[in-house]
Amino acid sequence: MITVHHLNNSRSQRILWLLEELDLPYELRRYQRDPRTMLAPPELRAVHPLGKSPVIEDDGLVLAESGAILGYLADRYGSGSLIPAHGMPQRLRCDYWLHYAEGSLMPPLLLKLVFHRVEAAPAPFFVKPVARGIAGKVQRGFVDPQIALHLDYLEAELGKSTWFGGDAFGVADIALSFPLEAAAARAGLDAGRPRLWAFLQRIHARPAYQRALERGGEYALAG
Repeated sequence: MITVHHLNNSRSQRILWLLEELDLPYELRRYQRDPRTMLAPPELRAVHPLGKSPVIEDDGLVLAESGAILGYLADRYGSGSLIPAHGMPQRLRCDYWLHYAEGSLMPPLLLKLVFHRVEAAPAPFFVKPVARGIAGKVQRGFVDPQIALHLDYLEAELGKSTWFGGDAFGVADIALSFPLEAAAARAGLDAGRPRLWAFLQRIHARPAYQRALERGGEYALAG
């Protein structure tokens, strides 16, 4: 049986969702973030040296990284239903989204979270205005424009097809769900981008998504 090492409020929620879409049995091992640092507990390092989540175990294989896990599970267990076969033009587009979600879209969203916490962090009165000023300037000058650029790009892409991989729901949509939910929680994604907003409503309505939330527990991405 597949084992999922699942951290609350993390990318591993997507793995649970995919497994529910595939109707696969799996064992769930839960880990909770440190409430002060929001970091994963050290117990995860016994599973993988980086101590990150998600990690899965399957037939002796230990696999980390969201995109790699999603591609592996969809290829091995999806019977072609959620991911195109290798060699098909649609597969290249799907692989692109699997890499794009973490490699291009998540970094500015993570920076948004980091600088938001810098602004909110306690500090001596003579330091706080400086820290806030630097954080605000970086956000306005770089982070926010980058996020807007990516969201405009994705909004336009959904004008070409119903789902990111084409006309059928697939693993690319699962991969992009986490950064888009993070953007809605803390980076200004709202109904002003109607295609992306409708995408979020569609995925939230999927029964497998809802079952994954029930099993995964707490899931709040606001900074």
